[in-house]
Amino acid sequence: AASARTDVRDCSTDPPYLPPTATNTTARLAALRGTMRAHGVHAYVVPSTDAHMSEYIAERDARLGWLTGFTGSAGTGVVTQDRAALWTDSRYWTQAERQLDCNWELQRTPWIESIGLWILEAVPVGGNVSLDPFLFSIDTWNSYSRALHGSGRTLRPIEINLVDQVWGDQRPPPASGEIYSLPAAFTGSSWQEKVAGIRAQMEQHVRHPTAVLLSGLEETAWLFNLRGDDIPYNPVFYSYTLLTTTTISLFVDEGRLAAEARQSLRAGCPGPLCVELQEYGQVGAHLRRYAEGNVTVWLGTEYTTYGLYGVIPQ
Repeated sequence: AASARTDVRDCSTDPPYLPPTATNTTARLAALRGTMRAHGVHAYVVPSTDAHMSEYIAERDARLGWLTGFTGSAGTGVVTQDRAALWTDSRYWTQAERQLDCNWELQRTPWIESIGLWILEAVPVGGNVSLDPFLFSIDTWNSYSRALHGSGRTLRPIEINLVDQVWGDQRPPPASGEIYSLPAAFTGSSWQEKVAGIRAQMEQHVRHPTAVLLSGLEETAWLFNLRGDDIPYNPVFYSYTLLTTTTISLFVDEGRLAAEARQSLRAGCPGPLCVELQEYGQVGAHLRRYAEGNVTVWLGTEYTTYGLYGVIPQ
């Protein structure tokens, strides 16, 4: 019985028993709560995904893992001034009991409805629940909005990521590996053919969108027949694509493109098959400028963040 107990945490004893696999999160939580107070945040929600809703993420984006010590691929954390809880599904319950310290309550369900009920208990009426809008999809944001609707708690986007502020210079650096072209033998179609196919779909769509925004990393990698290694065991790279009826904008760290990749992208210049390379971090500003015109942007509510959605006039 003793050996079984030592495998997972036991928060009922004094002092609590923590296995060697658990992470001491006391200092991290104290720092986050200080930052929350400075920004007037009553509850802060931390997801396990990145700005592209990737299931598997780079270490730099493992905010939930750094804050909690929990390294499962799916989970959500919520922190208030006096409570902290982690939600995950049954695949990870034992792992969470091995990795969490006793600062964290483990909630054995992944559902947003459960998170909402916990928030209603932990946050008084008049309080706010803050999220980084660039880490939550439109669908997920709307689910939180429904869960809190009429409760007297405000769902508030805060574009400064509070975990990143606390993580500071200990946060891993951005990816720097080369982005390269796939040989034509492996691609099935050239990127020019794929662009033509998407534009044909845009023309046939009932709302005739003037642009499509690609946020999922697999989407841009597939479209341009490019590959990278920004996420372990996933051949993708951080990027967005805004494809209009006459232009193509690829938001990426241009300096990482291999020579043949750059040559492939520039092959259609000038003209409607010319890929304009833009800085990765400029996608929001570019989208905002584009949306000032008489345009309709086609996007996926599952992969597009609420933050990017917010720059497009409804």
